[in-house]
Amino acid sequence: MQRLLITIGIILVIAGFMWPWLNKLPFGKLPGDFLLERPGFRVYIPVTTMIIVSAVISIILWIFRR
Repeated sequence: MQRLLITIGIILVIAGFMWPWLNKLPFGKLPGDFLLERPGFRVYIPVTTMIIVSAVISIILWIFRR
């Protein structure tokens, strides 16, 4: 458990330092990400982004379990 928490912490620190470059990636603006706008109402549903992030996390976890 300690190794997992340290690994997650290191990943978050690295992602924090890389945020200016990660922010330029098209995540959140992919085809299949829905934005519903009405007067006084806004809903954002990032379906495609959630699928890609889920697949990447699943692959990473699968690699660590081996």
